[in-house]
Amino acid sequence: MRLLLFLIICQCAINSVKTHSTSNPNVILLMADDLGIGDLGCYGNRTLRTSNIDRLAEEGVTLTQHIAASPLCTPSRAAFLTGRYPIRSGMAAFSRVGVFLFSASSGGLPSEEITFSKLLKQRGYATALIGKWHLGMNCESSNDFCHHPLSHGFDYFYGLTVTNFRDCKPGQGSVFLKGVQKSLVIPVQIAGITLVSLAIVQYVGLLKVPFQALGYCLLITAISLAVLIFFFYHFRHLNCFLMRDHQIIQQPLSYENFTQRLTKEAVQFIERNTDAPFLLVLSYLHVHTALYASKDFRGKSKHGLYGDAVEEMDWSVGQVLDVLEKYNLSDKTLVYFTSDQGAHVEEISSSGEVHGGYNGIYKGGKSMNWEGGIRVPGLLRWPGVIQAGAYIDEPTSNMDIFPTIVKLAEAQLPTDRIIDGHDLMPLLQGKVTQSKHEFLFHYCNAYLNAVRWHPGNSESVWKVFFFTPNFSPEDSNGCYDSHVCFCHGGFITWHDPPLLFDLSRDPEEKAPLTPETERRFYEILRVIHLAVDSHTRSLHAVPDQLSWDNLLWKPWLQLCCSSLFQSCYCDYDSEGSLLEVHSG
Repeated sequence: MRLLLFLIICQCAINSVKTHSTSNPNVILLMADDLGIGDLGCYGNRTLRTSNIDRLAEEGVTLTQHIAASPLCTPSRAAFLTGRYPIRSGMAAFSRVGVFLFSASSGGLPSEEITFSKLLKQRGYATALIGKWHLGMNCESSNDFCHHPLSHGFDYFYGLTVTNFRDCKPGQGSVFLKGVQKSLVIPVQIAGITLVSLAIVQYVGLLKVPFQALGYCLLITAISLAVLIFFFYHFRHLNCFLMRDHQIIQQPLSYENFTQRLTKEAVQFIERNTDAPFLLVLSYLHVHTALYASKDFRGKSKHGLYGDAVEEMDWSVGQVLDVLEKYNLSDKTLVYFTSDQGAHVEEISSSGEVHGGYNGIYKGGKSMNWEGGIRVPGLLRWPGVIQAGAYIDEPTSNMDIFPTIVKLAEAQLPTDRIIDGHDLMPLLQGKVTQSKHEFLFHYCNAYLNAVRWHPGNSESVWKVFFFTPNFSPEDSNGCYDSHVCFCHGGFITWHDPPLLFDLSRDPEEKAPLTPETERRFYEILRVIHLAVDSHTRSLHAVPDQLSWDNLLWKPWLQLCCSSLFQSCYCDYDSEGSLLEVHSG
């Protein structure tokens, strides 16, 4: 009897430990920027050294059909944080530009949106975002911080509120210059011709034009050009700065040992929270251009500066994993690694060096809903809880992280809105074999571009395209003439009937199916159209955060750590003692 009682008590204790071990874990979310799925060893790369990221695959689960909710930074990150398609939060653009370009824009992730960081913070988690944000900062004044990370559930922020641009690093060229030149030529010519014509007709007496009106026109034109020239001349100082919480600590950003500084901040945050649950989002600038790497990694890879940057990021991941082991936190921590979208294949430096990544066998890249733009790395590790060394070839989404970690933290999922992500734990633990994503909707900005359908009774993964980008040159794999592909007008080709692929047989999207090659062609399209109708009915009108008004630079929202007369310069980010680097 005593033995039976002892066994019952032991079993209860074991169950208690198991229950405790799968609730309130620490959460570390590692996000690369513009990393190709083919850049990692665990996804088939044999020339870049990514041993630490590969270790996540060996000790955890590899998702082979992990899909970004958008092929662009801003909407993808909005979806990641909220578990919702970006069209639902107004974070999908109807204009050509689909991301925030300036620190003094008024658009951003709305305060009404619920992020996983808000919900975990309510559950007592310490929360930090280190690295890139790219979801806005201010609304009406330069210090309201309505879109800032600290307004969306993070206790601590160290990083950039916008993104990494070529314009931020001297000598790396400009992503704006060509576009600005094209946009300005015609307006300047029109203004010039108009002013000269008015002056001529005034001189010959054909028309009486008040001299004051001519003066005002000339003055407005001159001021507009002066403001534009001033802004782009000072772009680096105005937009490329480093913040700690609400304070600018380095303006402009210095790339010197920047990955080491980000890593040090991440390690120190973990060390400050070894006795309580924490959420750490480490959002790398690697490998978005401008590319950079510290001297310990520069020139060490087989793929130029791009490869150096990938290997430096891998070193950083290793430092994070090492500090978890040091404090015996590995078994208490869910670690996730991904990229916000696929590699930017059109990125080529002025010297001709390829600065974009490798998307493996997949077509296209960043800004496109071909698989190369949205199929991203998806690695999850939690020793003792999820299966190690497993591969899951089911459609999953970066939106799934929201319900997964919210449930693990024993927080309540919002009931007043649609959450498009699904809890990954049943898949990760092998309790189910099929994803809950029967349909996934792929948007190009705010335009529904493609739909993925994985029927429950089939291994097929059908994908239809309503329109596709026009590659330039035509026989290339991207839009090299415009640097990225766009979503409307003459930049796309509509398809009626839509293009249909079966990704289970044609993951490279090489051969569209036809009624002659697929007997269920029209039935598949019918089902997908019904799903689109249902999805469209679930959408509600919301303010457009990426409208031209919200995108444009507003001088009154501009942050400056000194003054404009001092070129907004400061450097309070002392490197101190950086982490020791062993680049291998």
